[in-house]
Amino acid sequence: MSQNASNAHRILQLSLEPNDPMRLANLCGQQDEHLKLIEGRLDVTVRNRGNAFQIAGPQVKTRAAANVIEHLYRETATEELSPDTVHLYLQESGIEALEEEDASDESAGGVVIRTPRVMIKPRGLNQQSYVQSIHDNDINFGIGPAGTGKTYLAVAAAVEALNLQQVRRILLVRPAVEAGEKLGFLPGDLAQKIDPYLRPLYDALYEMLGFEQVGKLIERQVIEIAPLAYMRGRTLNNAFIILDESQNTTREQMKMFLTRIGFGSTAVITGDATQVDLPKGQASGLIHVMKILSDVPGISLTHFAAKDVVRHPLVQRIIEAYERFEAGQEDHSHE
Repeated sequence: MSQNASNAHRILQLSLEPNDPMRLANLCGQQDEHLKLIEGRLDVTVRNRGNAFQIAGPQVKTRAAANVIEHLYRETATEELSPDTVHLYLQESGIEALEEEDASDESAGGVVIRTPRVMIKPRGLNQQSYVQSIHDNDINFGIGPAGTGKTYLAVAAAVEALNLQQVRRILLVRPAVEAGEKLGFLPGDLAQKIDPYLRPLYDALYEMLGFEQVGKLIERQVIEIAPLAYMRGRTLNNAFIILDESQNTTREQMKMFLTRIGFGSTAVITGDATQVDLPKGQASGLIHVMKILSDVPGISLTHFAAKDVVRHPLVQRIIEAYERFEAGQEDHSHE
């Protein structure tokens, strides 16, 4: 790579090898849509002729764009790129990712989740740290906004553990707070009543195991999906347990859940402390437990932020706007 100065901007030349027209077309996308995504997100201009690329913009951003393009080109050897894939890699293209590029690449090579249908690579240092913590600890908390991959990666780690026979069963739990005490008024049996609240967990399982296999495992109770209220009185050995939407647990429910965990089990508790749906006056068990267990050995807490969001770029901006607004509200309340 060579760089030529142009006032505050730089022009960076990049040559991709091997010079493979099919892979280059995959990289650029239909009508260069992948390159346009990179340009829009990083405020650079990208031009190419064959495998020779020219990136113009501020120095840090041209380096970030080159980093993303090289990453994506490596992926084209085995993967058909989509705008979503490009967006995921753009999450890692900021100044932080550049400063930690070597550590990120090394870590990305080591932390991979293998499930029967897909191989999942955690994106960015925070996701990699989260997955490593799940491998290393019996109880793990993943706390942060929607779209950061907390639940998806936890389900992937559970499927991998089951596949490797490290656990005998998977238990997926959510507090059915949205329905409150009204579950009895909903039509259908218990499974049909709670299904809408567990849909994200089902979707992840179908992607990793296939529709038919998930059905068989649920039938054999190797995978069990249940509301939190049904955990009382049980001790769960040799299981991988995921408590999703844990911000909607009460203090008592959180304590009850954590004390159900038995020998040979791994638990992952996910939630967003800013999205509590409990009735007014009810304290969130997640917010409470974060203060109590922060220094307990064998328990990991991973905090995700807006920059870790792996959904549409607008989702990240929305979260950041809310954070700024709420910070402003707090400042006014202290005046």
